[in-house]
Amino acid sequence: MKYLCFLVVTMSVLIDICTANELVVHPFEIEAELTPATAIDIAVLNRLKQLEIKPARICSDSVFLRRAYLDVIGTLPTVRESNQFLRDTNPEKRGTLIDQLLEREEFATYQAMKWSDLLRIKSEFPINLWPNAAQTYHHWIYESIRQNKPYDRLAYEMITASGSNFRTSPVNFYRAIQSKEPAAIVRAVALTFMGSRTESWKQEQIDGMLPFFSYIGFKSTKEWKEEIVFFDSVKATTNSLKNAVFPDGTPAQLSAKRDPREDFANWLINRENPWFARNIVNRICYWLLGRGIIHEPDDIRSDNPPENPELLALLEKELVDSNYDLKHIYRTILNSKTYQLSFIPADDNPDAVSNFACHPLRRLDAEVLIDALCQLTGTKESYSSKIPEPFTFIPDDQRSIALPDGSITSPFLDMFGRPSRDTGLSSERNGDPSSEQLLHMRNSSHVWTKLIKSGRIRNLLRPKKKRNASGNRMRGTVSNIYLTVLSRKPTDRESAILRAYMQSDETSGRDALLDLIWALINSAEFLYQH
Repeated sequence: MKYLCFLVVTMSVLIDICTANELVVHPFEIEAELTPATAIDIAVLNRLKQLEIKPARICSDSVFLRRAYLDVIGTLPTVRESNQFLRDTNPEKRGTLIDQLLEREEFATYQAMKWSDLLRIKSEFPINLWPNAAQTYHHWIYESIRQNKPYDRLAYEMITASGSNFRTSPVNFYRAIQSKEPAAIVRAVALTFMGSRTESWKQEQIDGMLPFFSYIGFKSTKEWKEEIVFFDSVKATTNSLKNAVFPDGTPAQLSAKRDPREDFANWLINRENPWFARNIVNRICYWLLGRGIIHEPDDIRSDNPPENPELLALLEKELVDSNYDLKHIYRTILNSKTYQLSFIPADDNPDAVSNFACHPLRRLDAEVLIDALCQLTGTKESYSSKIPEPFTFIPDDQRSIALPDGSITSPFLDMFGRPSRDTGLSSERNGDPSSEQLLHMRNSSHVWTKLIKSGRIRNLLRPKKKRNASGNRMRGTVSNIYLTVLSRKPTDRESAILRAYMQSDETSGRDALLDLIWALINSAEFLYQH
């Protein structure tokens, strides 16, 4: 295949915008007054004003459409969905779309994938789960999100869970920790529910927290790899409970008749707790806005303060006042003008991105990217697991974002930075581009075979009666290709380049359209969330 002059045309427009003195017409943003839509915007704009940073413009409808679909459900919009949204003249259509996406099944599927990274849902080596335990754990997370279970209840159930790891799903929180030692459990609890790494804690803080998790018992059964997790009251009585201290320095009054994990969980989910709400709203900001108010999202400590304390406090209060409704936080952020800013910066201040003055560019998650390629081409992907038994069945139509077990993988997922799920740290997911990824997208038989063997693309490119390249049918086909891949229609500049290419003697109309699809899926506009 020849390299095309329009290979990077979809993002060369962006280069023009970022370097030119005059505004270039492009499909990425609109001229609109930046008036606050939510309290989030007031907090962000006040901070930007203090720092003398100019915010970006509002993103265009096509950018918002694609951004919201990918952030909320990890899925590209279809041509029909794109056309329906872009033709809608209702000024409230963005809010309506947000409500619709939050109610779709894929919302729970995609968010369960993110939680599975955090909770280390993976079979064996070094995680201690087993395929059926990983699957039941993943399903419980998925159902909790689908039912919009209050976050305080979700956390309480995981921390206090007792029972079989095959039948009582939340107990797998403890099975998915690499060690059964209390210190390892404390590290996992602090990271997951407080966004804090105990490496930055004082030793007395760790020592004070150990007794809450020192009396967890683990008992095997006759069923292969099944284990019962329980409160060992005999051990607690025999050894007498050690003095426990909550992370904020408050002494705890433990009783051998009550599981100490309940005392810790009740302290954690208390409305006045300084860590609990802060951690999860900061993490949701990271998922939706590309970075946390405290960054990294799992490194909350006194010497790593929030960029915008007012914004963080506002979101904490929103969560608590909504009775820990996580969807409410998603809806609040998604409806803000802050979320809907363009990715094109209006200011070269180095603090612009950390203060949400523009939307950050970030590579699509590996799972989202391969799902998008399969969706565009109507093809399927093969997955495998290194765990030999019990046999893990993987349906042919399995989506990557729905994989229940981190041990189920593919060479593509490994290459594009899917996390190993060994530690629960956000840094395990690698979104950095590499030459290996570039070569795979442009030259591999894996991607090219998806294109040329795709019945969906063959139908799109099936030869019609001879017609001028600028004819209505051809324009409609090109428009559908752009809507399919980029969720927008081509610009006049892109259409002109394509017409010139198709009218040359070097290629047929069908080959040119196939080249176009190949070029678009290799563009930064497709590969990046913007």
